[in-house]
Amino acid sequence: MDGIAWLAGEPRSPAAERYCLADWKAFMDNYITPNGPASSLPQGVLPPLPPSEPSKQPEKTYPTVLQQHLNNVRKFGDCVVLTRVGDFYEMYFDQVEQYAPLVGLKTAKRATTLGDVSMAGFQHTQLDRYLKMFVQDLGKQVAISEQIRLPESERNSRGGGPMFDRKVTRVVTAGTLIDESFVDPFESSFLLAVHTDLKKAVHSNDTTSTANVGVVKFGLAWVDVSSGDFYTQSCDASTLASAVSRIGPKEVVVRRSIDEQHQDDLQRLIGEGTYSTEIFDGEQSMNVFADWNEVLERQVTTEERDAFSDEEVQAGNLVLSFIHEKLIDTNILLQAPVRRSSEETMVIDRQSLRNLEIRATLRDGLTRGSLLQIFRRTVTNSGARLLSQRLVSPSLSLSVINRRLDLVQEFHEHDVLRERIIAYLQRTADTTRVLQRFSIAKGDADDMLSLARTINMVQQIADSLQTHVLRESDRGSSTQETDAKKSVKSRTSVSSLSDLLARLMLVGAAKLARSIVSTIDEEGLSKQHAAEDDQALASEEMTADVVAADAAGKTSPKLTRRASKQASLSVAQSSDDQDIWIMRRSASPALGQAHTKLDGLIASKQDLANKLRAATKAESLTLKWSAQLGHFIHIKGRDVTGRVAALDGAHSISSTKSTRSFHLTEWSQLGVQIDDAKRRVRTEESHVFTKLRAHILENLMHLRRNAAVVDELDVACSSATIARERNLIRPILDTSTSHHIIGGRHPTVDIGLRSQGRQFASNDCLVGQPSQSIYLITGPNMGGKSTYLRQNALITILAQTGSYVPADYAKIGLVDKIFSRVGSADNLYQDQSTFMVEMLETAAILKQATPRSFVIMDEVGRGTTPEDGLAVGYACLHHLQNVNKCRALFATHFHGLVDMTTNFEGLESFCTDVQENREGGWSYVHKMQRGANRQSHALRVARLAGMPESAIDVAGQVLNDLGYGEKRVRPAESRQVAGATAG
Repeated sequence: MDGIAWLAGEPRSPAAERYCLADWKAFMDNYITPNGPASSLPQGVLPPLPPSEPSKQPEKTYPTVLQQHLNNVRKFGDCVVLTRVGDFYEMYFDQVEQYAPLVGLKTAKRATTLGDVSMAGFQHTQLDRYLKMFVQDLGKQVAISEQIRLPESERNSRGGGPMFDRKVTRVVTAGTLIDESFVDPFESSFLLAVHTDLKKAVHSNDTTSTANVGVVKFGLAWVDVSSGDFYTQSCDASTLASAVSRIGPKEVVVRRSIDEQHQDDLQRLIGEGTYSTEIFDGEQSMNVFADWNEVLERQVTTEERDAFSDEEVQAGNLVLSFIHEKLIDTNILLQAPVRRSSEETMVIDRQSLRNLEIRATLRDGLTRGSLLQIFRRTVTNSGARLLSQRLVSPSLSLSVINRRLDLVQEFHEHDVLRERIIAYLQRTADTTRVLQRFSIAKGDADDMLSLARTINMVQQIADSLQTHVLRESDRGSSTQETDAKKSVKSRTSVSSLSDLLARLMLVGAAKLARSIVSTIDEEGLSKQHAAEDDQALASEEMTADVVAADAAGKTSPKLTRRASKQASLSVAQSSDDQDIWIMRRSASPALGQAHTKLDGLIASKQDLANKLRAATKAESLTLKWSAQLGHFIHIKGRDVTGRVAALDGAHSISSTKSTRSFHLTEWSQLGVQIDDAKRRVRTEESHVFTKLRAHILENLMHLRRNAAVVDELDVACSSATIARERNLIRPILDTSTSHHIIGGRHPTVDIGLRSQGRQFASNDCLVGQPSQSIYLITGPNMGGKSTYLRQNALITILAQTGSYVPADYAKIGLVDKIFSRVGSADNLYQDQSTFMVEMLETAAILKQATPRSFVIMDEVGRGTTPEDGLAVGYACLHHLQNVNKCRALFATHFHGLVDMTTNFEGLESFCTDVQENREGGWSYVHKMQRGANRQSHALRVARLAGMPESAIDVAGQVLNDLGYGEKRVRPAESRQVAGATAG
């Protein structure tokens, strides 16, 4: 022990010291080390010790919210991450500096032990606004991290900790929008997947060429997540760009397995557009066709499955896997996939969609002024989307076209019926998108009510149509023999209505509507909306105050602790006995029982309050609750202390000169019971809502079928309305290869001129077998040649969509493809001059046009020398005449082509002209007439455009010197007579 004491530095005796030293020496001499006794250890300077591993210090982390956000930023590296914190969505760290200025967010710093962290945020009610800026304007994906309350049991098992976890529940991309407010209700929001193997098509010695990809098949699969539409198609390289343009996707996704070089090849084949492109390298959750059934409203039959090509299945796997990754654990139900085929619809190539201004104008790329905008008189959003799809995919089926025309005719001839149906349609919701919200668990009580109202309106529509069909059938049976032809046409139109009625599934839908109406309390729902609006307004006002203070360099206004406490108390007190319930008490027995129990407890509370007021003789006594104080009693007035003393067990918690707040066990216990009863009511309401949602999903297929019928009725009524207003006629479609249009008008130019009080000059078009298959058209600049070309193409498209057309008479042989080459611009990004772009378009037409195609070509060869342009123009006419053998309208300023093609069998020359009057004015003659016009009257147009008179004189002199003298035009002659359309 003494030795130990010495070692410890404690006092020791001399004897003990001697003993200790001797003992210590003996111990060391006999101590055995791994290398022998300690005495054998080397003496002197010892060698250096081997380097030791650095001790691992625990990694420093940020506060919980920041660390959760940072983890999500690392996991979703390509996304802007927004984290929900209370009523705000916030972003932190480097993304703040990168993106906050781009969307107009104020930045701030948050102090942490690891240093200041940049932060920015916005009210949760503004989420859609910022999603639009991030996704649509900046082309970024956004990962939304929601705050999820942790169960008490989980928190207790952890020994406390944060109340919320934050988890990314969805990644928002351009092609996976669902119900955001900025989603265009009139356009489909398609996500398109493209699958192919370009490696098979490219020679090993020419890996930059795409010339050999024509033999490779491409699989396309596109989904509208907002409506549940799902389509597939196969195509080759020559039609890929046109297919993509027709679909009009918001986002295109391809697999990462395609290397960078082939990605560039694929991008060139797909073509340019307004969509974003995503290279998907995530886990493919869909690998075989059978996996699709997990996300479909019904299982696909074996026969249906066999119709899909391998490329389509691979594209379907890709698009569904992408959706699964972005929606993250969200169950989604899509409609069964519909396979599109090039044999079913007219092909309108990418350039023709643009040049003919079907969905947007060339001028500004907007819908206004396009064919879609002029002919869109639909009153439902889904009807507008159907019309848009039909205009870019006209049918090739005579039965389909005639069935559509029969519907239009019926509504065209019966104004009262049409107006009644339109009135009902105006009261329907966007059913397909409402149903899709329920399929992904996002629908709410408002969606349910709108769905019930729509079901009731569909029933009204069905009743009206059924009455009309019965009446017309009775009238048709009594028709005299002299009206036999009219009777047959009437029966055909009525039959089309009967077919629609047969597709409606009303029984289950009607039962669902009754359940919704009898369950949801509309008055309670209105109160809830009012409360939410008040809360949103208060938040916006507070935000405005903060922004204003920040702009003025002042401290942002904040509630003091006392004011904040009072505000919290005020909200809790006013809502204590005025909770808003959105389900009727009769919705379920359990909910009724929960309300009955709550009513009893509320009555007990009132009795307690009255008893306490009597005991304290204080009418101001109230029973209250707040988050800070719990359930407490409040009294104000004189002699407060004496009144509180009259209550047994009262425990004071706060006081002023004239008020006193205190706890009372009786009220605390009763208050807890009331809280429990309210929670039970909310739980039962949630159960009722879940049951209703399940009822909706059970009827999902039938409701979608009904929605499709409603959309067709909307489009038919729209076409009939326009036909009435603009004097359109029903076209006749057959299987010939000829056009027989009398008095045709350009659909959009005609409307524009009418709005100016001017009249459109109508024209005939009798092109195709057995007469002339090609019109060679000449005439002055601005003489209407381009308008004539476009109008006949547009009339053809309208006819095959099943619409009435602007003409006096129209009989058209089915057209499988429409091509237009009516103006080009350069593509410097891909190193293509204007002439190169023109030749690419021309080459595509000459390679792809069939004897059933309709081609319009305007000024081919103008981008090079006159001699080369003349030769190219002649070659095109020769190829169209002898190889393609299709219907074609060919406009040119190369007048020599008229002489060069005089021996072309089936080619006829037509022209427009200029007419002068006695006063020196002139006007265009837009009426087509046989023959050729060898003067372009370019100097007249130059003067109209304001070209300096001296320059015009020089141009006139040059023409005379070259022997092409055009009649000199005096300034007084530059007046154009109004009244005709421009070309």
